Amino acid sequence: MTDIYFSEEHEMFRTSLQKFLEKEVKPHVDKWEESGSIDRFIWNRFGEMGYFGLPYPEAYGGHELDLFYTVILLEELQKVNSGGFAAAIWAHTYLAMTHLNAEGNHHIKQEYLAPSITGEKIGCLAVSEPFGGSDVAGMRSTAARHGETYILNGSKTFITNGYYCDYMVVAAKTSPESGNKGISMFVVDKNSKGVSVSKLDKLGWRASDTAEIAFDNCEVPAENLLGEEGKGFPYIMQHFALERLLMAINAHARADFALEYAKQYMSERKTFGKHLNEYQALRHKYAERYAEMDMCKIYNYNVAYKLNKGDYPVKEATIAKLTSTKMADEVIYDCLQWLGGYGYMEEYPMARLFRDSRLGPIGGGTSEILREIISKMVIDGKVYKPATQKK
Repeated sequence: MTDIYFSEEHEMFRTSLQKFLEKEVKPHVDKWEESGSIDRFIWNRFGEMGYFGLPYPEAYGGHELDLFYTVILLEELQKVNSGGFAAAIWAHTYLAMTHLNAEGNHHIKQEYLAPSITGEKIGCLAVSEPFGGSDVAGMRSTAARHGETYILNGSKTFITNGYYCDYMVVAAKTSPESGNKGISMFVVDKNSKGVSVSKLDKLGWRASDTAEIAFDNCEVPAENLLGEEGKGFPYIMQHFALERLLMAINAHARADFALEYAKQYMSERKTFGKHLNEYQALRHKYAERYAEMDMCKIYNYNVAYKLNKGDYPVKEATIAKLTSTKMADEVIYDCLQWLGGYGYMEEYPMARLFRDSRLGPIGGGTSEILREIISKMVIDGKVYKPATQKK
């Protein structure tokens, strides 16, 4: 089935990536998890290997490869068993950089996209706010135009890469009276005057930095406006399909990794003279969980195929994230249980997997929000269309 989506070139890329991660990333993961920060050298190495430029234009250092190279990158990142490291990489590559590429002009792409591809600069996407959460339209941050600058005020929270980044892709209201039609997007240098950042402590994803960011009369050059003023909300909504798919792929990949580890453990662990994988109750539960994971995986590949050929699969991507993140939580819960007391120990991977997986149904739109979005489409007949952009 997967041969429909993955060519020989894809599999060669996967093999090369596996070797890179084994050598360059895995030896450092435990240190990054403990310190809550990722050494800068690895960003440079990812840039040198071209991993940040997979989908981006060759004119700015990218490779213009299809979306299934991204699928492979996401799947293999989950196997290093650090949801935080994986999140830092894909939040930079597919949240911040997606906006730079889609809405940025040539100047922005030269100043921010090109060095993001090389790993010289790290980006974050700053949309969520302390009082808003998943309610993007309810944001309170403002950006008032004054001559050739915008004066940015407000705050953002739960921002992956927000503490150690070099720049931020920020959403703010340029016309507060216009509701969601008054939101615009900007690129803001982290070292700009009026920007303050504080690091948040969290349950999982501990290798990545997550920040709360405040803007106090921060001056942003007008040339750092992304796309058209007032089009920020449709830009954000348009890219949500990709973000939800990313999180769905992450979910099926970490569930797959957990099942593989549990299978190996169960084949070696004996109780009462039998290996765990010989007990019918455990075998059948394993088979059930594997089936759920595999169904999500194939569905996610289908959504990736639609997105790759230019469709706008909002419904399918939303369903993918809702179902895959729920599935991953349930799979990993059972995998930890099958390891017994060892599953609860930090020296085994399940404890970290268990913590990291819990963010799946929260980040990128909570499951509650996703259910309402799906309801609007399948019950009320609502249709979401991509934003139109002037180039």
